[in-house]
Parts: sequence; structure tokens; C-alpha cells
Amino acid sequence: MKRKRRWAIPFALGLAVMVAAGCGSKKDSSMSAGSDWTTNGGATSNQRYSTLDEIDTSNVSQLKGVWRTHLKDVATAAKYSGESQPIVQDGVIYISAGNDDVFAVSVDSGKIMWHYEAHLNQDISTVCCGWLNRGVAIGDGRVYLGQLDGKVRALDQKTGEVVWTRQLVQWQKGQTITGAPLFLDGKIYLGVVGADYGTRGFLEAMDASSGASEWRFYTIPEPGEPGGDTWPDGNAFERGGASVWSTPAFDPDLNLLYITTGNAGSDWYGGDRPGDNLYAASILAIDRDSGTLKWHFQEVHHDIWDYDSPSAPVLFDVDGTKGIGAPGKTGWLYLLDRETGKPLYGIDEKPVPQSEEQKTAKTQPFPRNGEFIPHTPPTAKAVERVKSQITGPAKNVPVVVAKEMYTPPSTKHMLIYTPGPQGGDNWEPSSYSQTTHMFYVCSALQTVGVQSAKTEFVQGESFAGIGAIAGIGYNQSPGTLTAIDATDGSVAWQKTWPDSCYSGTVSTAGNVVFVGRNSGELQAYDATNGDMLWSFQTGAGANDTAAVFEQDGKEYVAFLSAGNSLVASAHGDSLWLFSLDGKLGEADAPGTGKGTEHAGEADAPKGDAAAGKAIFADNCAGCHGALGTGGNGGPDLTAIPSAKDKAQVTKQVANGGGGMPAFKRQLTDQQIQDVSVYVTTKITNK
Repeated sequence: MKRKRRWAIPFALGLAVMVAAGCGSKKDSSMSAGSDWTTNGGATSNQRYSTLDEIDTSNVSQLKGVWRTHLKDVATAAKYSGESQPIVQDGVIYISAGNDDVFAVSVDSGKIMWHYEAHLNQDISTVCCGWLNRGVAIGDGRVYLGQLDGKVRALDQKTGEVVWTRQLVQWQKGQTITGAPLFLDGKIYLGVVGADYGTRGFLEAMDASSGASEWRFYTIPEPGEPGGDTWPDGNAFERGGASVWSTPAFDPDLNLLYITTGNAGSDWYGGDRPGDNLYAASILAIDRDSGTLKWHFQEVHHDIWDYDSPSAPVLFDVDGTKGIGAPGKTGWLYLLDRETGKPLYGIDEKPVPQSEEQKTAKTQPFPRNGEFIPHTPPTAKAVERVKSQITGPAKNVPVVVAKEMYTPPSTKHMLIYTPGPQGGDNWEPSSYSQTTHMFYVCSALQTVGVQSAKTEFVQGESFAGIGAIAGIGYNQSPGTLTAIDATDGSVAWQKTWPDSCYSGTVSTAGNVVFVGRNSGELQAYDATNGDMLWSFQTGAGANDTAAVFEQDGKEYVAFLSAGNSLVASAHGDSLWLFSLDGKLGEADAPGTGKGTEHAGEADAPKGDAAAGKAIFADNCAGCHGALGTGGNGGPDLTAIPSAKDKAQVTKQVANGGGGMPAFKRQLTDQQIQDVSVYVTTKITNK
């Protein structure tokens, strides 16, 4: 690839990198990870780049397991996802599970040193996108995490005992916490989510010793504040959304925190919120001391496609310019000057299709730099797949296939469009290599069908603006792994996969990129040309992000293999440690171990609806909703005639299909019968 220019790492930073890599001293935590991995993003830049180079392109193929620790079989039901990047400091790995439990594990032995149990209320009903936790923060001898029940907790780093608790938000009112905090100099910074339930997002600064509030920045301004005029008069701003899904980045020189924000509320209906709806679907720079906004860049004006920006922002330095990059569900990497918020390579406002019903924005931003998914109409195959999954009354409405980006959905028809609400890039964090000056973006090419609806706001209930949705199954989307050159915005190389890319990436000074696969493989690629160099079966969906660190002069890779609810990958509880002198071989591929027989046979056990209720909550409610009437993209079971027939339900639960995973290897025959009886007696035939 011809490059327009090549930037060098500034001298001071280069010196710090050499010192950290050569002497094994503490890293410069502002830009890259060295001996330890002490923040969710490896450093406060969120680069997820390690200066270690013992493992490189010449020997990464020799990686094997040092140990594999099972995390007590926690959070292995289908509703949970393993998305917590390991934190490593002084020989201890800190990892959270999808149920908000936290483990401290010895690097030397793989033994669990302590286990904090969150004891989450299993009746929490306002979780958007699967039960998950994306990691912890450490600092001042404590481990910090936000929980799905709205609590923020500090644990003693040595014992796991609770030091303090703060009830930051109430899940009953629609807000939860999934992101990892950022610890800085005695304070922690943490965002909350809940746009899909009609709430107002914010970033909170807290005293790390007590949890007391230092300041709060609301991501939706109120009337009279800057940006408040992009919302209609009244109280629409109070349910305007703009969740903060990921860990902030921080520039110590500018004293600025950077966050990305989620969709406006409601997701797919904008007729009652005319205006650009700041600061939804945006990149924001916030003064660390005061919590005031320095600048903003909105990726999507008046979002009515669920095109939020949940992936963590990444800071990088290029030829004297301080840059920031954030991949979006739109399929573009937004590259800006982080001092000013201005585009580095041009982002053009272009006219887009209009809808008076939806009060659409006249224009949308189109980056000139390379895309990581194609912006073309849905394929004929994808259209037919979505059409085949339309259920209930929506079968009787017209179907419109979008021919271009930003075609508005409607209450009057089912719009089939690409990319869908899973992207593009969803939460999965990207890395930036100081060696190649490239970003590495993991994404999907999702096609979905949506009929909008004007949703009446009811506290604690879905506020998504959906009349009907079809084809949401993320496990049916192809994926891409893309390297984008930050020096000119061009695509350096791209891998296309038949399944979605749903894992964070990590890059190293050894010119290696690590990424996970839904099928369970943790893989390594040549950062320069994209050649695959190593693949290792971990035994469950490899949907987390690796951490790279050093101990006693030896480089290690830590990885959580636990599966994911949205991509319906196999679940597990394995924390792996890899090195060049590891002896442990690969695990069995998911599904090849002990399973169950095909459910629904004549001699199948009788079902118990009471037992089935708990199974439904753990495995089905994440998609179909707690009452079975529709949730995070799953259809309303009461609108599906076949869902009234127990034999049909049993077959569907066992074998899956139509975007739903098969449960015959995850649930026993008895459990399948129990949940089938519950569905047909308590939901669809009540």
C-alpha cells in the first residue's frame, strides 16, 4: 500500500517505550501498556497496545497454555456474556464475569486468590443487551466495578472484601452499568446506560476512597445549556438516551477525558424529538477537573437507526498531531484532532433520504477515509433471510429495502437495511499499533428489518420505538477484521469471515494482533499484512479482549473464554494464560464434548413450568423480554402461532434456527421440556 506519509513516535514517548520494554520497569500509563496491564484499555489512551516484543511474528505460532482456570462455572447461562478484559498488576489477574462476580487469580499458579460474589437480583428486567460486565479498574489498593443493579463497589485489592458501595442508579428506573471504570489519581470515572429504557445518560466522577460524587456530566443537555436547542421544548431531553458504554480515554497533557455515546431515545422513532439530538451518537471531550464539555463531534444526527457509538475512543499521536479515533456502528472509523474535534481527513455533510414522519436530519456526516464494511444495499440473500423471519402482524405490512445509507424507517412499512443496529462495530474495542500506525477494527455486516412505532414512555419499560423487528440474529452476520492506516485513513488490509467479528483487538510491538472468534479460537495475525499466524481453541466463544503483560522477564497473554449472548456463541468459564514455553494444548471445540440427546422424543421427560420460568429468565429473556413479548431484538412470542404448540417450541429450543441459537448442548432434556411448558402455558396460551 502506498502511504502518503509516515509519522515517527515522538522522541520522549519512544524513549519511554524503550525503557519499559528493555528494563521491565513500570510503563507510561498514558499511551501504552508495558510490564503490567493496569487499565481496561491497557493505558489511559485506550490503545490496547503493548510495548512487549518477546512474542512476535516469528514465534507466536508456538504459543500454548500455561494454565487454564475455571471460574467456578459462574455466568454460563445463555443470558450472560464474557466481555471483561483482564487487568494485571504485580502477579495478579483481576477479571469480572457476566454476573458481576470478580476474581483475583495468581499469574504463577492460576489459583483463585479471592472471589467476590455480587449476588445480583435475578429479577433485573432493564438489561439492554445481555447480562455482562466489561471489566474493573484498580488503584489505591482497591478494585472498582459498576454493576447491573446500579451499584458501584470498591473491593479491597488483597482480599476482595467490600470497602464501600454506592447506589449510583436504579435498575427499576431503566439504568444499569456495564462499562469498566477509569481510575486516575484518586478518582474513578464511570458511565451509565439505559437509552433503550428512556433515560438520560451521564458520566460520573467519584472519589475513589468513598464513592462520593465529584461531578456529573449529562450526555443530553437540558434547555438553556449548549446543545439544548437540538431537542424540542418540554421534557424529551429527560429520556434522550446517549448511554456511556465504554471506558473513557484520557490525555494528561490536555487534561481531557474522552467518551463515546449511545443512541437517542427512542431508538427507531424520532418523530417526537425534532433536531440533531445532541450529544447522542457522539464523541465528546470533557475537562477532567470541572466536568465541562470542551468539544463534541456527532457521528449521526437525529439517530433513528440505533447507530450509537458504544466502542471505546482511542488516542494516538501522529507527526505532532494529537489524534482520536472511534469506530461506529455506521461502518466508519471517525478520525479527529483530539485538541479541537475537527476531522483529520475530511468528513463531509451530505444530503440523505428524508421523512417528515421521522423529522429526519437534512444531512449526515460521511468520512472520506476508508470504510471497514461496505456501504451497499442489503444482498438478496440477506433480504430473503430477514423476510423469512418476519412474524405476527408485521407480515401484513409492506417491505421496503434501503438502497442507501440513512434511509429512514417508518411506522407504515418494514425497512430492511444494512448495517443494522449491531453494526458495523458494536462494543468491541479496537487497538492502535505504535509500530504500524494502524487501527485494528473488529466488525459485522448486519442486515435487519424494522418497523418503527411511537412508543409511550413508561418508566422501567422498553422505549425502543419498535413496532416489529426481524432478522436481528447477530450470529447470522458476516464479519470483517480491518486494518486502517491512521496516517491517511486508508484500508491497509482486511479479512472477511462468514461469521461476525465480535471480540476486541490487541496489538503489540512484536507486530502481532490478537483477536477472538465466535467458534472459540483465539487468533494472532501479522499486524502489517494480515496473515494469520496462530489459532488456538479455547473451548467457548472467544468474544473477549486479550491482555498482554510481562512477569519475571517473560511475556504472557491472558484471555477470558466465556461466550456471548448476542452472537449466541458457546458459553464457558475459562481464564487462559499463554506463553512461548506453555505446555497446555487446545481445548475441545465447543459442542464436541458431552451433550444431550435430541429433545422432544416420545420418551422425553414431562415439563415443570415453575422450573421453566427460571430457565427462561437465564436463557431466553435477554432476547424475548422478561414477559416473552419482545426484548433486545427477539420477537414477541405471543405473536408467533407456532410458539403456542409445545412440540414446536421444544424443537425450536433444542435446534434453534432463524437467528436463535440451539440449546440442545447447553440445556438438558429436562430443562428443555421445562422451558417449553413454561412458554406454552404461561406466555403464549395463558
